[in-house]
Amino acid sequence: MQDTLQQKAPPLFTKRVVLFLLSQNLSIFGSSVVGFAIIWYITLETSSGIYLMLATLAQMVPHLVISLYSGVWADRHSRKVLIMLSDSFIAVATLVLALVFSLGWESIGAILAVSVIRSIGSGIQSPAVNAIIPQLVAEEHLVRIQGINQSISSALMLLSPAVGGMMLGLFGLVSTFYLDVVTATLAVVVFSFIKVAKPKRAEETHSVAADMKVGISYTFSNPILRNLLICYGFSFFLITPAAILTPLLVERTFGGEVWRLTLNEMVWTGGALLGGLLVSLKGNFKNKVTAISLSLVAFGSCFALLGVAPTFVIYLIVMGLGGIFVPFLNTAEIVMIQEISDEDKLGRVFSIVQILSGSAIPLGILVFGPLADRISIQILLVVSGILLVAVGLIYGRTASKQQMVKQAEVPTQGQ
Repeated sequence: MQDTLQQKAPPLFTKRVVLFLLSQNLSIFGSSVVGFAIIWYITLETSSGIYLMLATLAQMVPHLVISLYSGVWADRHSRKVLIMLSDSFIAVATLVLALVFSLGWESIGAILAVSVIRSIGSGIQSPAVNAIIPQLVAEEHLVRIQGINQSISSALMLLSPAVGGMMLGLFGLVSTFYLDVVTATLAVVVFSFIKVAKPKRAEETHSVAADMKVGISYTFSNPILRNLLICYGFSFFLITPAAILTPLLVERTFGGEVWRLTLNEMVWTGGALLGGLLVSLKGNFKNKVTAISLSLVAFGSCFALLGVAPTFVIYLIVMGLGGIFVPFLNTAEIVMIQEISDEDKLGRVFSIVQILSGSAIPLGILVFGPLADRISIQILLVVSGILLVAVGLIYGRTASKQQMVKQAEVPTQGQ
């Protein structure tokens, strides 16, 4: 009997899973390379904090705003088509910018305008990508595939700065734009070969706003989803000091050499790469609430330790350990949402996640950025780390109780 069940178990790497991983990571790689090249180009050309701020806002704010609608579109329309159209949209905008620069009409304003367009495309794509994964991957393989995907993404994030710097230094910004056009085009072509069954659709309303309200009501009326998203918002807010202020901490405490700042980024990403490999080997989480809770406790502990690290070597070791837990947290959260959400509302749930995470980080920057000039960054890291540990413990306790209540209700409903 067991042999029969094992024979019927779906394989981990089906054709469409391989094509999905290839397509998405081609897209991510090109976008990452261009993102680094744009920031460095603006830095070298303007040496202006204001322009860097505008570039950051151009990459973040449109993504956040379009999320209000993209979740509804992911539930109304073909997710495959949305993903392909958004990648094509980004590729065309980047191609136009490359042609404009090739003609000698170089402009920071044009870069910012196309950054806005690229951000819109990314905001449309994200909920559709997260919502389509359960249609492509067998449920028992969701955790393993997420781990593999995050490992590949982390590896590309390690490679992207080097490729971006090489392209910008040797061939110029225009060649970097063309690289992104090529990778986005390849991503669309690869994705076109993926066969996706038509998902279940709820009856559509005539108003996008009405569908958005349904998604918000559905998400926050589900106690497990509501608790997870509240935890998500607080966590992203408290992670901001470590995400944004650690380069400044390194410069102020250990020295402003470029190699130190580079190691600061690479060690974190290297930790995430290792964590992704561990998740893919593990294959599943027996209790996703526990995985999320422990990951947040680990994050908070590492952030607090960063604030008291006596040497740069110890600082890097702690930073690398913190990076390991990124795939554990992300995978457990994403798979948990995919498993407990109705298929016809999954896009809207992920758009709400996108809005929460996208809002928490800018809010954190507004709060912690000015504080960093008045209070020691070490103190900010210790305090935010301790609060993050508290969030993890509170979430683990309350979410576990909710799951126990839900499990106790199932037999009663069956009777």
